[in-house]
Amino acid sequence: MDRVFKALADDTRRRLLDRLHEDNGLTLGELCERIDMRRQSVTQHLAVLEAANLIGTVRRGREKLHYLNPVPLHEIQERWIDKFERPRLRALGALKRRAEEAMADKPSYVYVIYIESTPEKVWDALTDADLTGAYWGHRNESDWQPGSRWAHVRTDGSGIADVVGKVVESDRPRRLITSWGDPEKEGQEDTHSRVTFDIQPHADIVKLTVTHEDLADEGELADVSSGWPAVLSNLKSLLETGSPLPQEPWSVPGH
Repeated sequence: MDRVFKALADDTRRRLLDRLHEDNGLTLGELCERIDMRRQSVTQHLAVLEAANLIGTVRRGREKLHYLNPVPLHEIQERWIDKFERPRLRALGALKRRAEEAMADKPSYVYVIYIESTPEKVWDALTDADLTGAYWGHRNESDWQPGSRWAHVRTDGSGIADVVGKVVESDRPRRLITSWGDPEKEGQEDTHSRVTFDIQPHADIVKLTVTHEDLADEGELADVSSGWPAVLSNLKSLLETGSPLPQEPWSVPGH
């Protein structure tokens, strides 16, 4: 939390967050143009924001796109502001802002979380059926080879899969890409969304970046914007403490 307050204390960094709020997924050059500042200075400010987890970055070819991560701000809100304001209205406002991100060629949703673990353990927590069942409420079942089918199966013994798709890329323990679709539309890849898990060592911890793109509409964007933070916080708790947080099972609504 100290890093968040330090990052927010500078007016330039607040303006950078404002620019990303207006148009999420900007390059360094685009941010420099928006605030009329030299690249070296903007790079330094962005490093502070990323260290505070207020922004996340995703590589697109040679470019690095920067995305606003409002979760630390939401944590401040929950701790100090929600005692005096109506939290539901604030939460809906946050979802609306996320739904307003533009340009279809950019990822629809990006979330970054830091976990005290190893890349191998994070990979296993995303792909081991028993582990996913423990913190997600669904078992992720596959052999995780490129081109293989995967299924997001309920843990109630029914055997029902709420999401199915293909393994697009599998590079343990660095990167996993899967398509996500409605079981009734299995095989119709043009109707599927896509989730990328990037796992990177970060000092003595792990940086996990989740990119969920090709969502059908703003309703799905709003749902994943609230669903992914809950799932990944539960994963973090499981890996760091050995116990998941209590929560309702979640999968992508509409799929």
